[in-house]
Amino acid sequence: MELFELAKKGIKIEKQVPLSRYSFTETGGPAEYLAFPKTLAELEQLVAAARNERLPLTIIGNASNLIIQDGGIAGLVLILTAMKQIRIDQDQVTAQAGARIIDTAFTAAQCKLTGLEFAAGIPGSVGGAVFMNAGAYGGEVCDVVQSVRVLTRTGEFKCYTNEEMKFSYRHSVVQENGDIVIEATFALQHGKRNKILAEMNYLNALRQYKQPLEYPSCGSVFKRPTGYYVGPLIIKAGLQGKQIGGAQDSTKHAGFIVNKGAATATDYLDLIHLIQQKVDERFGIKLHTEVRIIGKPAD
Repeated sequence: MELFELAKKGIKIEKQVPLSRYSFTETGGPAEYLAFPKTLAELEQLVAAARNERLPLTIIGNASNLIIQDGGIAGLVLILTAMKQIRIDQDQVTAQAGARIIDTAFTAAQCKLTGLEFAAGIPGSVGGAVFMNAGAYGGEVCDVVQSVRVLTRTGEFKCYTNEEMKFSYRHSVVQENGDIVIEATFALQHGKRNKILAEMNYLNALRQYKQPLEYPSCGSVFKRPTGYYVGPLIIKAGLQGKQIGGAQDSTKHAGFIVNKGAATATDYLDLIHLIQQKVDERFGIKLHTEVRIIGKPAD
């Protein structure tokens, strides 16, 4: 067994690990196998082992905009948070997939580089942010990405330009082809450190004021439908504060669902489906999830 051989070589591979330990919702069933590659070489070996053993392969970043179902995930799960190097080269910042986008933004700011201020409060990883084309407060990853380096499921390294990433609202080409983001390079502009940090602090204060950061959550649950805001639709449908099990539509920001205690992924999904149903019935508007839902339901 190739995974066993990698374990003997010092790559830590665990079995049946509850993914609730790593998700921002604090929910989720077990990973059949779980590893945290520390280097590109380890990642390459683990991907090859999964391919050769015909194991399903799931890649996770910071698990901040993610719901992992209660039945867990079969095969090999790789969490890339140990791959977090950030490099500066003049007006470019290159960050590995596991680096937090927050840390990348603050590193840029300390080097007097502007353009990533919008990401100052986004809790996801660089890989997740690129995968989802994350955005906030008028900025998106696609505005500043210059290139993205990936590892394909067949073991080939590629580099995509911004155009080749086919970015759109909460979408990128790697959602379609399954390529694994290993690092991204952001093209920024020189600016004044104090002004950059002041903007980041302002956006973080705004986030603290508006969002229910005091509870575990998966961030913004739904994509914004054209011409509408999700929160007011949920409020008008009478669902703000609605709770199923331990999952509650936030009383602070209706676009968030929080874990009020002992919530399961099934609680989250039941509440999501109820909100979708009621908003569609009341307004004829279909809400689509921004949060990524993976894994299998509980038996």
